[in-house]
Amino acid sequence: MKIRAATSRALRATWYLVAGLRTVLPALAGVCLLPLALLLAFGVPGLPWVAGRIRVLTNVERRRAAQVLGHPIQEPAVPQPINAYQQYFSLMRSSATWRDIAWMFVHGFAGLLIAVVSVEAWLAIPWYLTLPFWWWTLPPGTLGAIWQIHTWPQAIAYPLFSVALIGLLQLWIQPRLARLQAWYAERLLGPTRRTELAARVESLTETRAQALEAHGAELRRIERDLHDGTQAQLVSAALRLGLADQRFDADPAGARKLVLDARAGIEDALSELRTVIRGIHPPILSDRGLPGAVRALAAGRPMPVTVEIPDPHRRCPAAVEAAAYFVVAEALTNVAKHSGARHATVALRHTGPYLTVRIHDDGHGGADPAAGSGLAGIRRRVAALDGVTRIDSRTDGGGTTVEVELPCGL
Repeated sequence: MKIRAATSRALRATWYLVAGLRTVLPALAGVCLLPLALLLAFGVPGLPWVAGRIRVLTNVERRRAAQVLGHPIQEPAVPQPINAYQQYFSLMRSSATWRDIAWMFVHGFAGLLIAVVSVEAWLAIPWYLTLPFWWWTLPPGTLGAIWQIHTWPQAIAYPLFSVALIGLLQLWIQPRLARLQAWYAERLLGPTRRTELAARVESLTETRAQALEAHGAELRRIERDLHDGTQAQLVSAALRLGLADQRFDADPAGARKLVLDARAGIEDALSELRTVIRGIHPPILSDRGLPGAVRALAAGRPMPVTVEIPDPHRRCPAAVEAAAYFVVAEALTNVAKHSGARHATVALRHTGPYLTVRIHDDGHGGADPAAGSGLAGIRRRVAALDGVTRIDSRTDGGGTTVEVELPCGL
């Protein structure tokens, strides 16, 4: 089985290298025509056209290399065409333009050499296998690549040994050649460290703005709930108690009714106050932890919800657990209201330093994050903690999947 798997990997790697000729040959042609291309590029209208053709070719190689690397290669940002002159100078100053040209040089020659060596190594196997049938027709000393063949036993033993040696070598070297080609594609076509830092700063700036916006909205919601609910109930209770104090001597029965009404109002105010507190940080998280809180959320739904939580469950910071709790609560609320699902699944797991929360339902799908505030709220809450949100909602009966990753420390 190991030999079969290794052979399959080697053949896939060979196909990857041979299929790379569709980018090798254009890159080699581009290198040969590079003086003409640069002459054209130094004209203001010509550079965007040349850079655009090169970018099409490099994008093809990025998609190819992602098959071997297991992750996509991010495409560098293209300068926005404010006007022709600004675009020209932006392309000339962009390191991505010159890195694309450097890749054409490397890939045009190294890619061609690797593909030729890969194919020739495989073709050597049938050549050696057929050698015993025709070696004797050649003049003595003709077969001298590795050793001379003078007798029939040598004509049988040497080719078989060569086939075994080349086959084992192919199983080892072909996947490494494919990874080598994908490696220099990632190094030359991927974002530089400076570009990654700039993108990271931009992402953090956007996340900070979203966090401030979410924090402000949360403060306004708490203020509104306290002002319109709790405060109104307490003011009403205070008025009733004042009236009861005035009527206490003249109308004890009426005063007692006002006191009872005030008591009921205070109880309502306490209930609304507990609701506001649960909106800030659910007490159940402190009492039962995230697993218990999620199970409690699942138990109160109109459809059956399966909860998958590893045991033991690693605790995360309070803010992370609160965000995970609200993500599950909002997602299950959307499932109950809009999806028409008969069953849902909530799964929590730790992947390295991240807590992954996945909610899936078997409803009709079609959820649009831009159409409502629920999914958008999930994105904002997760982004505020530098997390990632993925939403997959198809309309072909596959249901909706909401998956978030929250940093949970080491």
